[in-house]
Amino acid sequence: MLKVRDLTKSYGGARRRAVLRNIALDIARSEYIAITGESGVGKSTLLNLIAGLEVPDTGTIELDGASVTALDDAGRTLLRRDHIGFVFQAFHLLPHLTVAQNVALPLTLAGIARQQIAARIGNLLAAVGLGDAAGTYPRELSGGEMQRAAIARALVHRPQLLLADEPTGNLDPETARSILALLREQVKQSGGAGILVTHSAAAAATTDRILVLTSEGLRPAS
Repeated sequence: MLKVRDLTKSYGGARRRAVLRNIALDIARSEYIAITGESGVGKSTLLNLIAGLEVPDTGTIELDGASVTALDDAGRTLLRRDHIGFVFQAFHLLPHLTVAQNVALPLTLAGIARQQIAARIGNLLAAVGLGDAAGTYPRELSGGEMQRAAIARALVHRPQLLLADEPTGNLDPETARSILALLREQVKQSGGAGILVTHSAAAAATTDRILVLTSEGLRPAS
């Protein structure tokens, strides 16, 4: 489903600093994995590369047999819109849109009929505990509520690949458990794949396998 080979990414000018070196990763269809590791080791960068938000220095990324690294900017944008759901740490909700409009955005951009959109976002908002917040704006939400709205938006188009970067960081333990169960359920039902980046051992334990990212690359958790 997802195949990453020899992925390298550096930042900086004359003195470039390698953040990721020769990363290799395989994720099967319907598999949900966790990536853990120390802060600053490159976990978020890896997700950004897989999603086509950044371009690697070297290496290849394939999603369901199609090369992500061979796409131009427009192609990567369409790939994210149609096939990838991304839960960002910073939420990235659009302030001028209501919660319902933010969640519906991937479907609206894809030209889905309004009736189908209404039914899908209604079910998802209820699933994340925001059934009564559809008409509110991001500025009226708490951090945890914004996080749940961002999660609903990432799931609404039933993506082939779900990428979740610390999706429970602003949630209380009970809500976090509910959201983690929802993420796993959505990956399994879609038949796609999912990557959860987290510092939480409890969150990582909800996935099928756990990998640790270090300066030497990815390895199975001990």
